[in-house]
Amino acid sequence: MARRALQEINAGSMADIAFLLLIFFLVTTTMEVDTGITRMLPPPVDINAPKPDFHKRNVFIVLVNRENVLAIENKISETSEIKELCIEFFTNPYNDENLSESVTFLKKIETERGKEAPNKDKIDTYQNVIDAFGNHISKSKGVVSLQNDRATKYGKYLEVQDQIIAAITELRNTLSNSTWGKDFDELSPDQQKLVKQVYPFAISEAEPKKFN
Repeated sequence: MARRALQEINAGSMADIAFLLLIFFLVTTTMEVDTGITRMLPPPVDINAPKPDFHKRNVFIVLVNRENVLAIENKISETSEIKELCIEFFTNPYNDENLSESVTFLKKIETERGKEAPNKDKIDTYQNVIDAFGNHISKSKGVVSLQNDRATKYGKYLEVQDQIIAAITELRNTLSNSTWGKDFDELSPDQQKLVKQVYPFAISEAEPKKFN
């Protein structure tokens, strides 16, 4: 007796089903997004340019080692201490010789005018700052130096950096409220530029290296 030919399975619709399942998983699956830093990175450093001369008192050193232990000015510290210490460093309310120096914008204008080729745009900007905040307004010469080990956890690094940024944000808000009665984020772009002249993001982030 002759064998009957085996009936083939119709797989024509399998591709459509697979395609629909793929779309379903793409639409419903939640992708984990890496946490980033919402600040513009500085431009590349010109190796031939002269290095800025910072007085020791004007550099506030924050270190995070491979064990995620924080040291502020060579003292073991907690993350919660960073903000207040940074504010004290920048403002130096008691004129402590171990904290940052400051220079008035009147002095900055005088210095710029004393150059062989004074920058008119800088002078105009400094004058606008004085017009907004008064002759007494000054700018700290301080810089926060944030350094971490290559093995420092990314989350710890962001936690420390957030506290430094929070300190500068609070200083900006204090100046904004005392002048215009509102927070920095509520100011016009021109007003924000003036506040940034007084309190820039003076943060130096060194290349990661090994710490003891």
